Amino acid sequence: MIKFPGFNRLATVAAMMASLVAGGELRAQASDHPGDTPKSEFPTSRDLSSMTMSGSYLAARHASLERDAGSAATFYRSALRSDPKNNELLDRAFISSLAEGDIDEAVKLADRVLAIDKTNRVARLVVGVRALKVKQYAAAQQNIAQSVRGPITDLVAALLSGWAQYGAGNVQAAVASIDKLQGPEWYPLFKDFHAGMMLDLAERQKDAGVRYERAYKLDDSALRVADAYARWLSRAKDPAAAQAIYETFDKKLARHPLVIEALREIKAGKKLAPLVDSPQAGAAEALYGIGASLTRRGGEDLALVYLQLALYLEPRHALALLSLADLYESVKKPQMAIKVYERVPANSPLKRNAQIQLATDLDSADQSEEAIKILKDTVAQDSKDIEAIVALGNIERARKKFDDCARTYAQAITVTADKPNWVLFYFRGICEERSKQWPAAEADLKKALEMEPEQAQVLNYLGYSWVDQGINLDEAMGMIRRAVEQRPDDGYIVDSLGWAYYRIGNYAEAVKNLERAVDLKPEDPTINEHLGDAYWRAGRKLEAGFQWAHARDLKPDPEDLPKIVEKIRNGLVDDPAPAAASADKKVDKGG
Repeated sequence: MIKFPGFNRLATVAAMMASLVAGGELRAQASDHPGDTPKSEFPTSRDLSSMTMSGSYLAARHASLERDAGSAATFYRSALRSDPKNNELLDRAFISSLAEGDIDEAVKLADRVLAIDKTNRVARLVVGVRALKVKQYAAAQQNIAQSVRGPITDLVAALLSGWAQYGAGNVQAAVASIDKLQGPEWYPLFKDFHAGMMLDLAERQKDAGVRYERAYKLDDSALRVADAYARWLSRAKDPAAAQAIYETFDKKLARHPLVIEALREIKAGKKLAPLVDSPQAGAAEALYGIGASLTRRGGEDLALVYLQLALYLEPRHALALLSLADLYESVKKPQMAIKVYERVPANSPLKRNAQIQLATDLDSADQSEEAIKILKDTVAQDSKDIEAIVALGNIERARKKFDDCARTYAQAITVTADKPNWVLFYFRGICEERSKQWPAAEADLKKALEMEPEQAQVLNYLGYSWVDQGINLDEAMGMIRRAVEQRPDDGYIVDSLGWAYYRIGNYAEAVKNLERAVDLKPEDPTINEHLGDAYWRAGRKLEAGFQWAHARDLKPDPEDLPKIVEKIRNGLVDDPAPAAASADKKVDKGG
């Protein structure tokens, strides 16, 4: 595994991309309806003609806070047209265009930036990549050479310059320029990998094999290195060795789609093409590889630049698209991730992965019906796709489609019959219990507990369900206590224990545990409602009213709100009412 130590980020990017990449949460409340995509509160581009410079600037800043790089770029460019000599507006328009992935526009603005500040490294990088794309290799080298500062940018510049030299027809000089780069201990992997791809593309097969083998020995868990080496082996009349490379990788990371596809082709007797087919593709691979590594290590701002530039060079680079979408997910921008997943080519082995993640993001954006349709289509194409089946079940369960999720998890259990998983029985048990199929639910929960006897979630769910029905009380309370012992800081499980005491009439213990649950999860309306009920039964009616009012203000589910309002008005009836309707809120939060 490659380890990047601390690095100096490009100053302009770090300063200006923060609001676009690492800002606050999306404001979902801007939507008029829960199922709608959040609506922007700032003007649209159609309003630009009537906006003042200050209006455009304020709209751009607001768009940045909303993490909408496209709108920010539009408004900054509008403001810049009104005040073309404003260098701050120019910088912001440039960075926003780059973040959006509109590299053609970013190049135009970069030229203007460089006319003012010839040392701007980000602008030099962008102009250099543009030159490389259009095969102006000398200009590419010249600009890229002026974009360096620090170990990350030095490496990127060396690799891109090398590919520019390759494009200019000087393979030996390209490899030599990469080899002479000195730096941290993780440089050699990149150097051997890219030198190998250059030599492979130049059909210097023996030399390519030497460099691939060296890179592979440095890190045999790097997908692209293993893939490139195995591809070379398949063409070097050693398909058995190529197959062994993929099978070794499969043991480290099972069933990666690219590996599965490559194994299928090798077993069919095919020779695999080189990983890259042009200098532009090689440069894109460099930008993707480092960008993806930075995404995993907290360098989202610089990673965004590199991934967008990689996709500018290779728009159909599926791994770069997935990495960019993953970056957007990591900073809670599901709508941006959705747009990227939709760009993954339909013929890519990674399309299935993209569809599953696309569905997950659509669900998080309250577009669950569309998400469910995508997953059902994916499962229809492969009835044994366990990842898609489980993703479908999880969305159905979260959206309270309990009859549906019970059937979906049943399909997952059938697919994994040779390697049963307790989680699937637990999830199916939840769906069965919520759809009033208690005998089946009890059997599944017992099966899950048989497989994982001390699993806190299962202990909690089964124990609470028994208490709620007034059966197996001693065993049930013991199970819930064991769950709390394992997860004493889990507010939902502590709530279950308190609510179980409430159900058996031990209101003192109920209050004690529910107060702790509220301390652990103060924002949960159901736990606050439970504490109000316990206060009422314990004779603390004033406090009960306060707790119910608090639960009401925490935006409970629509079906629960009338019940809470009725308690505020009239208190509880003399006999405690069954609470099965809220069981899933207590015990299924962590699942």
